[in-house]
Amino acid sequence: MNLQLSRQDAATELLRRRTIRRSLTEWCRAAGFEPAGHHKLLIERLERLARGEIKNLAVFMPPGSAKSTYASILFPAWVLANEPWNILAASHTTELAEKWGRRVRNLIAEHGQTLNIALSQDNQAAGRWALTSGPEYYAAGVGTGIAGFRAKLGIIDDPIRSRQDADSELIRDRIWDWYVNDFSTRLVPDSRKLIIQTRWHEDDLAGRALQYEDWDVLSLPAEAEENDPLGRRPGEFLWSDGDYGYGGQLAELKGRTPARTWSALYQQRPAPEEGDYFKADWLRTCHKLPDQATLRVYGGSDYAVTADGGDYTVHIVVGLDPEGRLYLLDLWRKQAASDVWVESFCDLVLQWKPVGWAEETGQIKSGVGPFLERRMRERRAFVARDQFPTRGGDKSIRAQSIRGRIALNGLYVLEGSPWLELLRSEMLSFPAGKHDDQVDALGLVGQLLDKMVSGTKSRQIIKPAVDRWDRVFADPSGGSDWKTV
Repeated sequence: MNLQLSRQDAATELLRRRTIRRSLTEWCRAAGFEPAGHHKLLIERLERLARGEIKNLAVFMPPGSAKSTYASILFPAWVLANEPWNILAASHTTELAEKWGRRVRNLIAEHGQTLNIALSQDNQAAGRWALTSGPEYYAAGVGTGIAGFRAKLGIIDDPIRSRQDADSELIRDRIWDWYVNDFSTRLVPDSRKLIIQTRWHEDDLAGRALQYEDWDVLSLPAEAEENDPLGRRPGEFLWSDGDYGYGGQLAELKGRTPARTWSALYQQRPAPEEGDYFKADWLRTCHKLPDQATLRVYGGSDYAVTADGGDYTVHIVVGLDPEGRLYLLDLWRKQAASDVWVESFCDLVLQWKPVGWAEETGQIKSGVGPFLERRMRERRAFVARDQFPTRGGDKSIRAQSIRGRIALNGLYVLEGSPWLELLRSEMLSFPAGKHDDQVDALGLVGQLLDKMVSGTKSRQIIKPAVDRWDRVFADPSGGSDWKTV
């Protein structure tokens, strides 16, 4: 009887250990942590990273959300229970990196039997230790050299120490150089990379990495917005699904946190606080757009002829009300080949029926221009297109006209628009930001509006090709001269 119970207990324990090694969620519970809703979403992404379904994972969450506990401590221990991988872990200081390493090591020492792994007695330093089965863990501070070590999993947790460091271009460059020349070169082929951080600056490590590499991004703002990854209602705070009280703490913090800090660290939308060229309060939101019949609609395009040159093609549609207020009606922004953005251009013209459209002189005249004009005629997407010179390449000069209009009456964007925050970031970073395609398109619209106000005759009006049958049916008299067309 007792022997039978002992066998059952042994079988139950064996099954429990196997379940823990298979499931990161069950491992977290076995280690004494009960995942909240946002932790479960993070765990799902981390499991996919371990399986190779994701190669690079970037995790952005506000301070205090326990992202490091799950991603930098619980996850590495679980990985080592399943894979014979060397792990390279880094943070903004060696001391902090070693703190993560110590906690991972202590978890393995406590739960080694459950995980079916054991620490080697040869080296148990917080910054570098190994398992009896061979895999090693190495902790390093950002900026330190990493010699004699190769890893399958590379983790960077909090690469930036402070706001002061984040605002220093010199320090941001040093961090990027270390990432490219030291950290990344220590990773073996088919490796995995994991970045965990709050966003400090639009050009921080994550901001640069996302531009040059393919990353799966999990970004969870403190306060939910439209299309929240967790399915929260707009305005609902993170970690309000338990007794911990983090959601209430966030609600309190919002009231006494500077807007720039709240936007970056808590909402994961880093942007300059004020802007040198455009001011933050010039971009305004509205609950409802005016009736289109009350607006004069204009469009502008900043074209990128190639799909992979780092620049974006932007089509922008605005409406001008009788009081001079500008409303952003639509925006299309994509790194795309010319045939793609030509069709999008026609789509917008057909949808909004603008009075006029602005573009740069010579930008597409010799190349894409003929194709664009042919597709406009084929799709009957007719609009007067005005072309404007680049004005010597000075971005700020090109944007002067729209700057004056927005400063006077604001630029209104529908609340919850998907392009709002990216547009805000680009405008506040202009002209020093990495991208200015949206501002350039807006600037062209501004030049078009100035031209319309001054009454200058348009030099590039694209008219529909005359079709003789269209003409005869359009002429109430029957039109006796259609044969000569």
